[in-house]
Amino acid sequence: MNPQREYRRNVGIFAHVDAGKTTTTEQMLFRSGKIRSPGSVDEGTAQTDSLEVERTRGISVRSVVTRFEWDGVQVNLVDTPGHVDFLSEVERSLRVMDGAVLIVSAVEGVQSQTEVIWQALRDLGIPTLLFVNKMDRVGADAPNVLEQIRRLLAQGAVPIQTPVGSEGEYAGSEDILDAGAEASLSGQKEAFRQLLIETVAESDDRVLGRYLDEDALSEEDLFSALTSAAHEARLFPVLFGAAGRGMGVDQLMTAMVRFLPPPNGREDAPVSGIVFKLEKDETMGRVAYVRLYDGVIRNRDIVRNHSRDVEEKVTQIRKMDGQRSEDIGVLTAGDIAVVCGWNKARIGDILGDPDGVPGEKRIAEPLLTVRVFPRKEAEYPAVVSAFQELAEEDPHLDAHWLPAERELHLKVMGPIQVEVLEQFVLSRYGLPISFGAPSVIYKETPAASGEGFVAYTMPKPCWAILRFHIEPGERGSGLQYSSAVRPERLLERYQNEVERRLPEALEQGLRGWQVTDLKVTLVEGEHHVWHTHPLDFYVATPMGIMDGLSRTGTKLLEPMLQFRLSAPEEFGGKLMSELVVMRAEFNPPMLRGDRMEIEGTIPAATSLDFPARLGALTKGRGTLAAFFSGYRECPPDVQAELPRRGVNPLDKAKYILATRNALS
Repeated sequence: MNPQREYRRNVGIFAHVDAGKTTTTEQMLFRSGKIRSPGSVDEGTAQTDSLEVERTRGISVRSVVTRFEWDGVQVNLVDTPGHVDFLSEVERSLRVMDGAVLIVSAVEGVQSQTEVIWQALRDLGIPTLLFVNKMDRVGADAPNVLEQIRRLLAQGAVPIQTPVGSEGEYAGSEDILDAGAEASLSGQKEAFRQLLIETVAESDDRVLGRYLDEDALSEEDLFSALTSAAHEARLFPVLFGAAGRGMGVDQLMTAMVRFLPPPNGREDAPVSGIVFKLEKDETMGRVAYVRLYDGVIRNRDIVRNHSRDVEEKVTQIRKMDGQRSEDIGVLTAGDIAVVCGWNKARIGDILGDPDGVPGEKRIAEPLLTVRVFPRKEAEYPAVVSAFQELAEEDPHLDAHWLPAERELHLKVMGPIQVEVLEQFVLSRYGLPISFGAPSVIYKETPAASGEGFVAYTMPKPCWAILRFHIEPGERGSGLQYSSAVRPERLLERYQNEVERRLPEALEQGLRGWQVTDLKVTLVEGEHHVWHTHPLDFYVATPMGIMDGLSRTGTKLLEPMLQFRLSAPEEFGGKLMSELVVMRAEFNPPMLRGDRMEIEGTIPAATSLDFPARLGALTKGRGTLAAFFSGYRECPPDVQAELPRRGVNPLDKAKYILATRNALS
């Protein structure tokens, strides 16, 4: 057991855009003594916004690792982007956190990104604090936001403070956990404390029994039960503040140390870690951000990359601190650092023992594809090289260069990401580019069950015979693969080659889109003792899969958004008519005061311009929260095809020739 782990926290800070996340981070660094003065997002001086595009636009587009010390505890803090277009950065950060701070605006309340991140945090079981920020702004309403949090996020969200005043009269927040608080209870403070006591008691049978017997809880019992429940992600303490003025930030850092757990991990165990971020540093070159769960890594160690099945030497280990770093020479269990010298590492790679690495939660799903155009035709090679490098730092971009057509295609989350990429490529590489109009990314799924067969035995030397059973899977299940072939019929190393190649074989279906939500079973396989090479199965697998899909046929799937629309009641009829035209499915409207709320699902393809039109439809008084909810089958009248990249495996002779030439 690492005796130092009690004095460390790995915390991610998350929020919807403009909720004050980076401002809160700056105040933490300042108030902990890490920096001399807090930077400003609006003025482009934030310590954690180092990219030129971040400073000019006033938004975070990359996650940044920084650190500070508070109450004798070293905190590794990951400041993540708040805009939905950069959700992939958030997704990668979630996997390496032991605790989280989710910031909610006291004015806007719970927003779409807030809900997306919250659900991911809950799926991963990450202990979380909530910080209601901007209590000094016009429209701040603490009781209303707390009610929203408990209604939309979790009934286990409990206030441990009560704000004193609001808007221009906000004077800070009072602790309702401290001994003696009962003597001065009044109004909102009394209501908040009673809510805290009752929720804590209901979370623990032992505490509930004591509360029912004595009609009260001691401060010691209350604090102990809350701490235990917060560490186990059963309860979620809520704090209030105004980070722009530094109010409530000290209390938030204290709560992070008290209510978020230390990392687990043993230094005497085998190395187990993950690469969660890649960057190109001006002096150090390509560097890998690593979270180590078990073991120790030192300078000059040779570490096995389990995902790539390679070993690479560590040239240097550095501790990142925003834009600065220092050589620490060692990375121990439970800590985060930058490792230099790993040229083959990719984001998501598991280091050493995979059993010690927690699972991941996919929340970023690019829904749009765009084509990239260089300023001059001669600049295509440089532009392609730039985006291939960027795709290593953000795999969701999935950059595809089609040499024959001279076309470069990317997957993106939304229009803001496109604008940022244009600025970023110009500032980092000096390459002016433009983008074509975005189009929605569809997917395919088998329409029925069937078999695919391939006998790749010519031209010699080669021998690979495969038979697959393909059947539709449940929506959202992705690819499920299994093998029913005995190793003596098809050696395990050849079966592994089939399994590795399968996801690539499904990247393009009959209509050119990725094939998903299916079960594939290898039911027959054969190799030849003299003629077979492992790469024969690399060639054969796509032919067998496409043969199967040509027999089952495929259905087209379209991306859907879950939405919540709020507007004055007078605009209800007009909005519902718009939703029907866009093929939305929604529940009966709910009235909340003088406003109407509508919840449901809507196709991404029909609603691309709806956020822009909503303002005109409601005279600027409507709000829309929408986030990806999955794919569903398209109506029969919706048709969409994507031009195939490369040779179709159904054209076997041409495909074999093209693939063998590429492998030679």
